[in-house]
Amino acid sequence: MIDIHHHLLYGIDDGSPDLESSLAMAGEAAQEGVTHIVCTPHANDIYPYHEELIGARLAEMRERLEGMMELSLGCDFHLSADNIDDALTHPLRYSINGKGYLLIEFPNQIIPPGMAEAMFKLRAAGYTLVITHPERYPVVLRQPKFLSEWLRTGCLVQVTAGSLYGSFGRAAEAFANELLERNWIHFVATDAHNPLRRPPHLKRSYEYVSKRAGEETAQRLYFANPRAAIEGRPLPPQPEPLGLWDKEPLKFDARRYTAERPPAPTDRASESNGGDGFKSISRGLWSRIFSR
Repeated sequence: MIDIHHHLLYGIDDGSPDLESSLAMAGEAAQEGVTHIVCTPHANDIYPYHEELIGARLAEMRERLEGMMELSLGCDFHLSADNIDDALTHPLRYSINGKGYLLIEFPNQIIPPGMAEAMFKLRAAGYTLVITHPERYPVVLRQPKFLSEWLRTGCLVQVTAGSLYGSFGRAAEAFANELLERNWIHFVATDAHNPLRRPPHLKRSYEYVSKRAGEETAQRLYFANPRAAIEGRPLPPQPEPLGLWDKEPLKFDARRYTAERPPAPTDRASESNGGDGFKSISRGLWSRIFSR
């Protein structure tokens, strides 16, 4: 299997804190049947994308894991104005292996005005946008129309493996399984952060998807599509996304789950991606992006 969302590089963000943890995570992933990991350090206000340090950590881990695990480089790219401006200035810089597929992360609580136009600019610059864990965004659970609109424009979807069987709460579980049934998922990944609290478990979800949606679907989500992403190729033929072009593509009553407070482990970076961070974005920066 190929895991395209994994915070393996140590001392970079809120993922692996040290070399020992990184080696443990890679070893556990290998035992699960993973042969290739895309290392995806955060790029946000808390954890800037330090290209030189990231490159050094990647080289070190490749040397340590030679013969056991293949590694690629991507990014857990937060859609802030500063990041978007830099990504447009340096086309494909943050994408997987520099070949176009970009994992994008939204704020938890709001989708700022102008986001659709910013995403259009990124696609025009050559990025294929992969929406990470939409089932974990409260704003998407409340307004699933956002997801259908993004898919209609050509965005792809990656859900977190643990979401499928309840690790991130009942709402995320229900939403992820609804997406699975509708063929709205293109990748399943661990979003692993450390060996204990956010471990790199992919095998259980593979077996779950195989049983629920069939072996062909599992092969597509865990092998074929990720392989295309790391090689920068178009995805192989995909099944029809059911209901995507309906007047109301997806109904989801998030209120059924508002009473729950899931014990899902949430990384600091995701917590920081709520509405407050976007309030500080300068209008001038957005203007520069939209004037390109």
